[in-house]
Amino acid sequence: MKIEQIYTGCLAQGAYYIESKGEVAIIDPLREVEPYIKRAQDAGAQIKYIFETHFHADFVSGHVTLSKETGAPIIYGPNANPSFDAIIAKDGESFQLGDVSIYVLHTPGHTMESTTYLLKDEKGKDHAIFSGDTLFLGDVGRPDLAQKAADMTQEQLAGLLYESLRNKIMPLADDVIVYPAHGAGSACGKNMMKETVDSLGNQKKVNYALRQDMSKEEFIKEVTDGLLPPPKYFPLNVKMNKEGYEDIGEVLTRGTTALSPEEFETAANETGAVVLDVRHQKDFVKGHVPRSIFIGLNGDFAPWVGALIADTQQPILLVCPEGKEEEAVTRLSRVGFDGTIGYLKGGFEAWKDSGKAIDSIESITADEATTKIDEESVPVFDVRKPSEFQSEHVIDAENTPLDFINKHLSEFPEKDEFLVHCAGGYRSVIAASILKSRGIHNLIDVDGGFGALKNAGAEVTDYVCPSTL
Repeated sequence: MKIEQIYTGCLAQGAYYIESKGEVAIIDPLREVEPYIKRAQDAGAQIKYIFETHFHADFVSGHVTLSKETGAPIIYGPNANPSFDAIIAKDGESFQLGDVSIYVLHTPGHTMESTTYLLKDEKGKDHAIFSGDTLFLGDVGRPDLAQKAADMTQEQLAGLLYESLRNKIMPLADDVIVYPAHGAGSACGKNMMKETVDSLGNQKKVNYALRQDMSKEEFIKEVTDGLLPPPKYFPLNVKMNKEGYEDIGEVLTRGTTALSPEEFETAANETGAVVLDVRHQKDFVKGHVPRSIFIGLNGDFAPWVGALIADTQQPILLVCPEGKEEEAVTRLSRVGFDGTIGYLKGGFEAWKDSGKAIDSIESITADEATTKIDEESVPVFDVRKPSEFQSEHVIDAENTPLDFINKHLSEFPEKDEFLVHCAGGYRSVIAASILKSRGIHNLIDVDGGFGALKNAGAEVTDYVCPSTL
């Protein structure tokens, strides 16, 4: 038996490859399926099953394409109702894979169809669970995403999740291995550990949601407390996972169309496309296409695209580092953004050399920013998450989280200059690009973010009244 976790850091997502006696099962595959097919071919094995733990909200799964390419059936747990052919398994049903077997444990709560898959080894011993978004390491799946579909409140869904965990998962042996669908950084939970594999026994010790003496009422309160609104693209990804989607090959062909600066400008004007610049933030600051949005490939690219662009149908034109065009289109497609219509051939340098208008962002060092704060009382806007801000922040700074930057536009000065920063410099440039696209140009980015400001001697505080968040 072979188990391989295929972890994608920018999505904080784990897909799984299980092989026994020449037969393979894939659990929660990414949209680009060739790596799974190649793994099986290299091993002289055949993909027999494609298991889905639920209808994912934060990424588009590769189940439809993988089934089409291999002929393997797609398997969901109870209550799933996809628009395509699939096996809707019963609770407790098993599927033989070589010398091992995979059992269906229906674990509703995150969604109504949420299912955990229990892998039994060659001797029939419980070996591992693939828990999807039901159980994470250090947390459990948020119960507020499926409220409309289930016609239930988040509290009612949390109650179902409590029962699922205690009746289906916690009775399993402590040595059972937990393979979750996500790790730290995913918006599907709020308190996940950085590790991506653990024993169930250790989770029973460290995971707040698995406390033995926890009442249902306590569980519901703790699981629902502090949930931020989910990204707007989540329902659109659920729809694609449930109804199907365009083949990724067609998306790549369209998205990697090379456009001259003139063609690029015409396409932007005719389609209303968002110009998305995915270079490094330091390059964007120095010069960029006017009104373009920066979200760099070197950061949490796809989740920020989903959170800030939101509409998966939005046409997109790319400005990329040379050779990164296919990667950018692929990573956009992972979260359902299939509307890329081309990229700027020759990159930003070609745009600049063509004589077209360019823009830039004023960026200063933390030492310079500290001087402006102390001597000129220049206001500071911190675009980190509320939890980061509450932990520690520059005195008198305003918290305008990047996730909800459009809701804070009225708070920024109309004429006077102001400073904007994040933790290290990535998110602040995203924020600056959005502000400039909205006509707010009197901003100054702080290179290096909060860490640099603190090192430069900026006065900070570690408390903010929760009522101000």
